[in-house]
Amino acid sequence: MNKPTLCLVTPALADANNGNWQTARRWQHLLASHAVRIVRQWPDAEVQGTQDEVMLALHARRSASAVQAWFAQRGPRGLGLVLTGTDLYRDIQHDRDARHALQCAHSLVVLQGLGAQSLPEAHRHKSRVILASGRARQTLAKTSRHLRVVMVGHLREEKDPLTLMTTARLLQGQKDILIDHIGAALDPAWAQAAHETQAQCPQYRWLGPLPHRDTLQRIQRAHLLVHTSRMEGGAHVLMEALRSGTPVLASRIDGNLGMLGDNYPGTFAVGDAPALAHLLRQCRSGQAQAGGMLSHLTACCVERATLFEPQAERAALHRWVQDLWTP
Repeated sequence: MNKPTLCLVTPALADANNGNWQTARRWQHLLASHAVRIVRQWPDAEVQGTQDEVMLALHARRSASAVQAWFAQRGPRGLGLVLTGTDLYRDIQHDRDARHALQCAHSLVVLQGLGAQSLPEAHRHKSRVILASGRARQTLAKTSRHLRVVMVGHLREEKDPLTLMTTARLLQGQKDILIDHIGAALDPAWAQAAHETQAQCPQYRWLGPLPHRDTLQRIQRAHLLVHTSRMEGGAHVLMEALRSGTPVLASRIDGNLGMLGDNYPGTFAVGDAPALAHLLRQCRSGQAQAGGMLSHLTACCVERATLFEPQAERAALHRWVQDLWTP
């Protein structure tokens, strides 16, 4: 069977090291039986897009010009749009280009099970879910002398790093809960806030941006991953934690519940630092107990991790591409 050539449009390339880039790079690998190239814009100066038969565009607003250019030349055939986060939970509500991109696309993909609920009703019928995946990683040995917590995400409003910093202050007297914060500050004010928190709270460390391999190792070594986001399309780092056997404490938003499950016990309201601090204390106090909170969260995450197998994502991607290409 002939296989179409693919163009992956992403607003972020390797230098950004964010979720859109991680998705684009992973999909290029999973679709390796096709000719796949990754670009920031379409048509691009190098190839002019003449050989591309299918476009997979990440982010409805930030890739809108590429979506519109494809639609103007070729119509909807071969045109797939992925709702990756801020576009799903903010942009499509009021941004004209993002809303037009939904109309242009032949079909839509959301990255977790609750995502389609936030699409305009007229477009839900052409949506499907494709869950991110990663290989299972060994759970590394973890000390019982303290609780090691890691949060991963660039410091920006949508990730709500202030909730983590406030939590660190609430836990100042608890020297056996250690917090590592990984991510670049996208505004100098966030860097200043992180430095101030670090100075006031010795158990909090802002490590800045780290290479992906180093970040994965820190997730594997942590007792818990904390995820405080205000909006998420389907956080790559949640999948990485689940596939590493590291349980999660996450804000109670659709983007997180769509990956962790509606009844996942390790959630807190957006911005609720006291609730997060309480959960961390619970995990620490029962850390050595088989029936403790940490053990319970670990069991839930181990069960959930099976949803994020690479073969499942590969099969879903190939079905989508075939559907886009077939008249």
